[in-house]
Amino acid sequence: MKDLPQHESPPVDVAQLVAEHQLTVWRSLRSWGCSPQEAEDLTQETFLKILEKPFEDQGDAATRGYLRTVARHLLIDRRRKEGRQTNVQAVENIDQFWAQTDDRKPEALLEMLGECLQALTDRARLALELRFQDRKSRTEIAEALEIGEHGAKNLMQRAKQQLRECIEVKLKEQT
Repeated sequence: MKDLPQHESPPVDVAQLVAEHQLTVWRSLRSWGCSPQEAEDLTQETFLKILEKPFEDQGDAATRGYLRTVARHLLIDRRRKEGRQTNVQAVENIDQFWAQTDDRKPEALLEMLGECLQALTDRARLALELRFQDRKSRTEIAEALEIGEHGAKNLMQRAKQQLRECIEVKLKEQT
């Protein structure tokens, strides 16, 4: 094997890079509001984009952060082309959360979320499940819970706030 100059790093194993980080990129895109298919498309575009130039592995956390940044820019570009608005601040807030929790495995974060979901009332949990798993509208959720549309909105806002606070407490307990 020839010696590489000091400033060059060995080539990255693309298959390994994709295997290790594909799910993280996909989950990030889903958290930013992409449909499963759109997240899949943008995940592929993300890996193609980073392979356009030599990629230097800087460790797992830095790689995940870089991949999320590339994916975020691709999403924003796509939204602009479609003429759809993307709440950039919301995307950046979510990205900041991912960066703060980057040293944790996604499975641990999902487990934490599951524990916090169980702490919600049954109605609040059902409202969030209808919204985020079943993609139901606020009107459909209100009908299912037999409450007004504004009541459904308030219930979901309070439930999301409780989840946010629960996760923040759990993250602080672990540090």
